[in-house]
Amino acid sequence: MSDGVSDVRFDICVVGGAGHVGLPLALVFASKGLRVLIYDINENTLETIRKGIVPFMERGAEPLLQQALERELLFLSSEPEDIARASTLIITIGTPVDEFLNPVLKLIRDCMQDLLPYLTCNQLIILRSTVYPGTTDWVDKFLRSHGKDIKLAFCPERVVQGYSIEELQRLPQIISGTTPKAEQEAAELFELIAPEVVRLSPMEAEFAKLFNNAYRYIQFAAANQFYMIANSAGVDYHRVLQGMKQNYPRARDIPAPGFAAGPCLFKDTMQLGAFSDNQFTLGHAAMLANEGLVLYLVDDIAKTYRLERLSVGLLGMAFKADSDDIRSSLSYKLKRVLEFRAKTVYTTDPYVKTDRELLPLDVVIARSDLLILCAPHSDYRHLDTKGKPVVDIWGFLNKESLVGVA
Repeated sequence: MSDGVSDVRFDICVVGGAGHVGLPLALVFASKGLRVLIYDINENTLETIRKGIVPFMERGAEPLLQQALERELLFLSSEPEDIARASTLIITIGTPVDEFLNPVLKLIRDCMQDLLPYLTCNQLIILRSTVYPGTTDWVDKFLRSHGKDIKLAFCPERVVQGYSIEELQRLPQIISGTTPKAEQEAAELFELIAPEVVRLSPMEAEFAKLFNNAYRYIQFAAANQFYMIANSAGVDYHRVLQGMKQNYPRARDIPAPGFAAGPCLFKDTMQLGAFSDNQFTLGHAAMLANEGLVLYLVDDIAKTYRLERLSVGLLGMAFKADSDDIRSSLSYKLKRVLEFRAKTVYTTDPYVKTDRELLPLDVVIARSDLLILCAPHSDYRHLDTKGKPVVDIWGFLNKESLVGVA
């Protein structure tokens, strides 16, 4: 279904544009006066957007959405033939990893196959989501082998989810193209919204995106490993961390411990592992630390409590604070482990709307013998736990409300 756009020419079509990557980008371009088409097969989400509602948490997005609809600069369609009238296609489909931690190229291959009948040789195609190294060149060869002499670029998104509207316009944008013309046109497009463009080759750009995310994942792993070492020694790691960082600038970037996952960091680190023939030892060690934190936490709790007799409440199921996104959230790994070891597990989250098993916060607190802070949402800052013991590896909660395990 489309919004009657059969006679409209578009500056940009964002393929898969109703999601976390595509929609904020579409709105920022529309705010600069460009005609933007969102092509997506999720009709329910498109209908939500048509009503002027952003279907997920994204700061500053709703006013831009309503403005774009009122100015008739944003169009929505699930009909693939509509993409043929766009000068530029931005594709927000990347390469995830499978159960063997290998990249899955099938999604992007199927996407390009589906788009082939509607592509024209004067279009610019920009790959936007994270891809396995070499994917841009592979797509270029795929298109050419099917008679499509199309300008192709890779311009990875680099923003923090939930803050895309702000960061798209504040952070430098990496630009790459398989030809100088593709690179130049991509640069001219992103210069409309970004303060600076950084030009790299496609493979360099692919590595830059993956290295950024893997480095962040390794930083979290170091913090989580430090936490486990200190905690096992009976030392309050948060006091150690505070001492390390106080007026000492070289330690300012050390993150606090906590569940580190989400839809990108783990995946991108494992893609580098696969690319390096499983020789990315730092990345795999980081995975063991970050994923292992859940098991360590449960075992640590079991030293003090008879878990099989306890009802445990999990506070925050999103993959990070003040988010509604549960993709790859370690809170759900913790839930599965506790469902095997505890008497009962209850879950709650003030933002998540896609999990029907979630209960109101007051119900979870009332029913639980022990609480675990999984996502440090700002709503929990001064949480009244009604005297229930709470596990807070983040060191986030108001210490006056913290009772029991630290």
